[in-house]
Amino acid sequence: MIQFETFELENGLRFYVNIDKTTPFVAVNTLYNVGSKDEDPNKTGFAHLFEHLMFGGSKNIPDYDTPLQKVGGDNNAFTTTDITNYYVTLPHYNLETAFWLESDRMLELAFSTKSLETQRNVVCEEFKQRYLNKPYGDLMLLARPLAYKVHPYQWPTIGKELSHIENATMDDVKSFFFSHYAPNNAIVSISGNVDMKTVKELAKKWYADIPRRDVAVRNLPQEPIQTEKRSLTVERNVPASNLYMSFHMCGQRDADYYATDLISDILSNGKSTRLNQSLVEQQKLFSSIDAYISGEIEPGTFMVSGKLNPFVSMDEAEKAVKIELQKIIDGTVSEYELQKVKNRYESAAVFGEIDILSKARAIAYYANLGDVTLVNTRLDEYGNVSLKDIQRVAKQLFADTNCSTVYYMSQNQK
Repeated sequence: MIQFETFELENGLRFYVNIDKTTPFVAVNTLYNVGSKDEDPNKTGFAHLFEHLMFGGSKNIPDYDTPLQKVGGDNNAFTTTDITNYYVTLPHYNLETAFWLESDRMLELAFSTKSLETQRNVVCEEFKQRYLNKPYGDLMLLARPLAYKVHPYQWPTIGKELSHIENATMDDVKSFFFSHYAPNNAIVSISGNVDMKTVKELAKKWYADIPRRDVAVRNLPQEPIQTEKRSLTVERNVPASNLYMSFHMCGQRDADYYATDLISDILSNGKSTRLNQSLVEQQKLFSSIDAYISGEIEPGTFMVSGKLNPFVSMDEAEKAVKIELQKIIDGTVSEYELQKVKNRYESAAVFGEIDILSKARAIAYYANLGDVTLVNTRLDEYGNVSLKDIQRVAKQLFADTNCSTVYYMSQNQK
């Protein structure tokens, strides 16, 4: 059980505090409720760009990393389609340094031309290296717009295309910042060797004067129900052909999310699971294959992705995958098999939240999701999933009309 206390400043900034006196350290996690889904379709990649810009100097502090390193701290960040998350770990007696640094970049970035050009170049190079010049790198650039036609999940966090970041102006950057990076659009979660009195004093000292902002109203277009199978065939200079199947699934707030997640584990979480045993070890159709979920807040996708062995046709591989999915629909999952994946999830979840950073991140994430108590109750939600739930969800999930498939053909494997 992760225990925490919470309070809120007048500017809308929420704090969640988990006191852990067993460690000499403290983790400070700042979550902004902005992701790539909040971008203009014609100006994508901004949330990810800001992950970099936030380290390029703020209003009163030109260098973020050096002051933190001098007090024994470490930091990083990540961006998803839903959120942008920054985190710091440091010795507990230097807690104020984290508050000083994080509050200043929440107040305002430096917005220097040098910082924008530097970080723009970094992001553009990342786009080229990871998505354009890497084998299979453009798969997400192809698969997302195939599955989504109106929802902003149709582009990855890096953005739709390189030109959107290349052409970003300072006015674009400032507008995005002041529309999303605000105390009333953020959560600060703290875990470690602290006390509430000190945290409240520091929160008031460093954050209370940051003004509330007019946060952009989120009005996302709802993706229509897919009514026919979609497919796209491309040919690339890659070592092996890749089959990529994407099925629409519910979002994290939906009760069926837990069953859907467990289905992915039944199929492909470990060497002994179904897809690996049947399609890799026994039939030798794939060299590797995985099933996993996007884990997004809005209705996301359930993916099956595998690299074909030489001389295996795409048609043969796809039919074999569908047979395995049909087995789930037909109710072949046993109580033992279901309990095994539940136990594996519980073990990973409990072990993964021993450290203070994991606890701070989990608290912030579920608070942003709208139900912070899930940090302690989600294991029960997984435990309550029944065999009937698995079969019912699989029947809806794996319908042919719900599938968007990319046939990623190797020029060397025909």
